[in-house]
Amino acid sequence: MDTGRELLRGVTVPLVTPMDAPGRPSAATGAGLVAAVHAAGVDGLMLLGSNGEGPLLPACRLGEVTSGIATTWRGLGGDRPLLVNITAAGTAEALARAEATLPARPDAFVLSPPTYFHHRDDEIIAHYAACAGLGVPVVAYHIPRYSNPITAPVFDALLEMAHVVGIKDSAGDLAGLRRMVAAARDRRPGFGVGQGAEGALLAGLRAGADGIVPGIANIAPGPAVALYRTWRQGQGGQPDHWQNIIDRLCGIHRIRPGVPAVKEVLAWRGLCSRDVAPPLLPCGDGERAELRAYLGPLRDHLIGSEETP
Repeated sequence: MDTGRELLRGVTVPLVTPMDAPGRPSAATGAGLVAAVHAAGVDGLMLLGSNGEGPLLPACRLGEVTSGIATTWRGLGGDRPLLVNITAAGTAEALARAEATLPARPDAFVLSPPTYFHHRDDEIIAHYAACAGLGVPVVAYHIPRYSNPITAPVFDALLEMAHVVGIKDSAGDLAGLRRMVAAARDRRPGFGVGQGAEGALLAGLRAGADGIVPGIANIAPGPAVALYRTWRQGQGGQPDHWQNIIDRLCGIHRIRPGVPAVKEVLAWRGLCSRDVAPPLLPCGDGERAELRAYLGPLRDHLIGSEETP
């Protein structure tokens, strides 16, 4: 990919990590899911983000699963980008995760500021600068509920780093997203901006984002693709319709927040096991029943074909 804008254009799915036992990633068990999201017309994959349980998986378990998914993804054709998240609490661990996943030949690494400790801006800038020698472009990841924020001075510094080619913004702050877009277009025209806040996907595109990165696209890639395409084609109120569908689908997280709910739905569709990385636990029986009832009216928007539970 020539620019960060091309890397982040369209719909990128932050894929769940398929497992064959709790905490044990398995690319083979996710081949059907990868094929299904590809067939839905999504434009890229991001592995090992928050939807991919990346921070819960040790570096020693990342190489095989990322390489396996990459092989499946590229074998489906279309030259669609594959990104790998290497976020960690410290720089050494982030670099170790990068080295572990280099065999997957990612088109870019995705990196949040360090997690856990509060850091000064100059420390966060040094964290990103340390990735310059990896030989792989870096997409910054702004998700302040999980890591240090990317402040305006940090963002300005990122725009000066040739190896940092874009940013995924999941803060949900549209004013902040607009500022990033304006600064990038003024100083780095090829610098990509992706919107990851699911409740503001359409608003992010209207604010100038190049693409969207919605976790809900794991279970419903179709509405995400339809939102992006109808927005690009200027089809009146159609993008708003699809944003509304996505908002309703995201209601699953009021029943059980996060990855366990997503994997539960994918298990019904025959595309992924319910296994999650400890200390996460799968949905309980009550949550499963509530999810099924909630998604009943939305079943036609879900990926795959439902299996008997």
